[in-house]
Amino acid sequence: MAVASAITVFATIFSGLGNFGPAAAQTGTPLPDLKLGQYDHDRPSLTGGGALRTAAQPGTVKGQYVVRLREAPVTSYTGGVKGLAATRPAAGQELQPHSAAAEKYRQHLGDAQRDVLGDFGVRAQRTYTTAFNGFAVKLTGAQAGKLSKDPRVAAVTPARLVKADAATTPTTQAAQPTAQAPGRTAARTATTATATATTTTTTTTKPVHGSNVVVGVIDTGIWPESASFAATMAAPAGWRGTCQSSKDFPATACNGKIVGARYFADGWLSAHGSLPDGESLSPRDMNGHGTHTASTAAGLPVKHAMVLGHDYGAISGVAPDARIAVYKALWGGSGMDADIIAAIDAAVADGVQVINYSIGTAMGDYQPNSPIGNAFLNAYLAGVFVAASAGNDGMSGMISNAEPWVTTVGATVERSHEATVRLGDGTRIVGTSMDQLPSRRSTPIVFADQAGSLEDGAQYCWSGSLDPAKVKGKIVACDFIDSVDAVATVKAAGGVGVVLFQSTGNVRLNVIYDFPTVYLWSAEQAGKLFNYLWAHRTDGTASLAQGGDGSSLVGLPSVAGLSSYGPDQTHTGLQKPDLVADGIDVVAAVSPMDGGRLFDAYSGTSMAAPHVAGMAALLRTRHPKWSPGATASALRTTATDTRGTTNPLRQGSGLPRTSSADDPGLVIEPSAAELTGFAAAATPDGKEINLPSIALREYDGTKPVQLTRRLTNVGTRTETYTAHVDGLAGMKVTVSPRTISVKPGATAKVTITLERGTATWDRYTTGSLVFSSAKHRVRLTVAGRPWGFTPRPYDDTGIEFGRTGGQGQGFLEPGFTGPLAGRTTGYTPVTWTDKKLTTTVSGGVFSPGGVGTQGTRIVVPRGSAGLVVQTASDDPGTNLDLYLYKDGKLVDRSWASWHSSERSVRFFPEPGVYTAYVHAQTATSSDVPYRLGVTVIPENADRRNATMTTPARVERGGSSQVTLDPVGPQPDVEQWAYTEFRTGRTVVPGLLISSR
Repeated sequence: MAVASAITVFATIFSGLGNFGPAAAQTGTPLPDLKLGQYDHDRPSLTGGGALRTAAQPGTVKGQYVVRLREAPVTSYTGGVKGLAATRPAAGQELQPHSAAAEKYRQHLGDAQRDVLGDFGVRAQRTYTTAFNGFAVKLTGAQAGKLSKDPRVAAVTPARLVKADAATTPTTQAAQPTAQAPGRTAARTATTATATATTTTTTTTKPVHGSNVVVGVIDTGIWPESASFAATMAAPAGWRGTCQSSKDFPATACNGKIVGARYFADGWLSAHGSLPDGESLSPRDMNGHGTHTASTAAGLPVKHAMVLGHDYGAISGVAPDARIAVYKALWGGSGMDADIIAAIDAAVADGVQVINYSIGTAMGDYQPNSPIGNAFLNAYLAGVFVAASAGNDGMSGMISNAEPWVTTVGATVERSHEATVRLGDGTRIVGTSMDQLPSRRSTPIVFADQAGSLEDGAQYCWSGSLDPAKVKGKIVACDFIDSVDAVATVKAAGGVGVVLFQSTGNVRLNVIYDFPTVYLWSAEQAGKLFNYLWAHRTDGTASLAQGGDGSSLVGLPSVAGLSSYGPDQTHTGLQKPDLVADGIDVVAAVSPMDGGRLFDAYSGTSMAAPHVAGMAALLRTRHPKWSPGATASALRTTATDTRGTTNPLRQGSGLPRTSSADDPGLVIEPSAAELTGFAAAATPDGKEINLPSIALREYDGTKPVQLTRRLTNVGTRTETYTAHVDGLAGMKVTVSPRTISVKPGATAKVTITLERGTATWDRYTTGSLVFSSAKHRVRLTVAGRPWGFTPRPYDDTGIEFGRTGGQGQGFLEPGFTGPLAGRTTGYTPVTWTDKKLTTTVSGGVFSPGGVGTQGTRIVVPRGSAGLVVQTASDDPGTNLDLYLYKDGKLVDRSWASWHSSERSVRFFPEPGVYTAYVHAQTATSSDVPYRLGVTVIPENADRRNATMTTPARVERGGSSQVTLDPVGPQPDVEQWAYTEFRTGRTVVPGLLISSR
């Protein structure tokens, strides 16, 4: 990822895709393919498709840099400079940032910073000393290059623009309502995210609501007049923060519930000259996002969350007695990393115990050890727990905030606000809605691109694209891009309702539109709607009604489709996300600048992170001596699986439960030396860090991996634990000693050996290692991928990238070192069949058996090494899409932009019956001729029509070429061959190589 990456507040539905809240502005980055983790730049439409409008990504701000010096900041200094005592707090102690020792060391850092600045003749825009030692500065390229070589300097990083793409995102529920609006249904979940649920599990008289804990919220500010903050409280003892007042933010706004409020705009003003329109140079939230996250973590109970006259029930922050300190560093939903670092620096100096950071890098972290990540490391070393959003890209390998000292949180769907679209032929489609749907009256319905200009984006109901004469009095079906803009456009054109549909992907969320709107989140639902409307282009009718049949509750809670998931692309040995929490349709307080609303429902990992921040505040109250690592361990080792998946790449350790985390039995926490060593490494690998998980993204499958973990008893009695393995099929796992007896406060060390047995090469094996006693169950989640020949920083399920070659050759990138010998099956020719499908529409929405779609049955026998299905057409005006199904489920799809050559490749496919569906996305006539090519490559064939040349020896991480030379006469068609290799006694599957 280039330095020009945007950083995004993760309340957007997709980072950079567009905003979905009531005041959101449209953007147009391509929609992520949530199934396969690949991008597609086209969306289907009724009248022929259309490319999304693309927007330039925010990038490096010219001339601005963040410079980190080598000496440790106040939080982390352990001594070593003559005459300067250590300032890092001892374990279980709090930082004293204004002690005599700290002030003396801070003066030393300031002098050193001035020396560096003076030597280069530049002036700092801002300096940092508490959680970061360095400064923000404007430099020429030449100055930056020279400064980076100075021995006093650790890093020189171009400043980045941080962007809150979802200032007013689709609502997310900070604390689950105890009452539901009419027609709403909530799934029963294992997550205890409300104040009521988290506190009723305890049996002591100690404070359990987070009292005496300050949660720092780095975001867009706060709306202090909200009922979620309307309480006068005393500031906790030792609090050092301030209330930065202005004409827009009186000092009385800091009432003790809001214990501090500050803003940071130097970096923004230096880069842009002025604030965005409508902003306030104060801690006041003019956006809504910061108020939402703050009230999610620590808002007071509110009996009636009213949105535009409708009651959405009782809500509460997770830790309602905790105090809130506000650090506004985003302006108009955007900001500069220099201001983010200043906010972290101030929050740690002020004395917060928990930080919520619902901000992250679009498309995931692109490099390890960023300036912001380094500041969070030092906050951790000062005893501050950091919860951060994982990102909304909905794709593997695109995790944000992936450092091991940050608790990275993905989002789950925990409830469904069911609503039903009943079509004129009686078909019922159960979607979701948080709006009032007052009538079951049948009403005319029309597809949006039949009611406006395709060139203006009618299929998405973009502003100005619809013809009022074709919309008035009708329900309009709009493809989901910018939902708020779509609903407003339909309303302005005289429509009476909206059905939003997802023609690709599977993202569940809602927005309160204050207009009859139902959202259909799956492509299957979209296909049903499309097929009906195409058959009833002039006489289609529908009714919208609250409630449903409960089908949308099946499998909840589940990981949200928008939630970015692992593995972490910047580190080979970390499991990310760490946890998942409620992040969809979360109702919480917002700024009234959010369309005049005081509460609203937002969605995203932005909403999930403050749930965990609130839980950390509860645990800090109960266990004030616990380190951030102990707190994170307690939440992770006691977490439970979602119903949708047990895969730690998706859910991390799972759904945290404060009732269990309050008494975890054992904790597994990293040492300061492990974390600082990780931060200093050029290519950090976290597998050796003492974390409550094991992640082996690219381990050598030819030999065992040996790790250690230290388990500390935080209970009150000696307990005996026995280790056992859950899952991890095909992996050999041993723990020595298998049984440990641990006294209170003592630590036991175990050696864990993991080795590939029969696990599939280049595929993840997942499961857990569990230590059980008579009272406790401590779970470490495990994910390992034995690297054969195709390294990759993402989950490869369903993707065959890197496993194919062409023109008779391929390239191996081995994950092992050793001798190499190989064999090939020889070539199997492609079997081409002339086909013709009939369509009555150019464009449309794919569904099996739907308009413009034809299916072909393919039998794959046991022992097949590969399956290749491809399409072709001689008509340049034909655009085909290919979908491969097995047992009624989509296993792959290929939909390259604007042509008919599609290809699906399956490596070692499961035996059985597949169906290849070809969909005419664009056609020049109702009859669409095409060719379907199918190749099933047997694993053990010996066709002897090709010989293979391989290297005699390979090195891990290197690149070697493999060549297939044809033998004898060859048919005039493309052919495919399977290759396989042996190193020692180990057989490693190779590549599928095409002759063309």
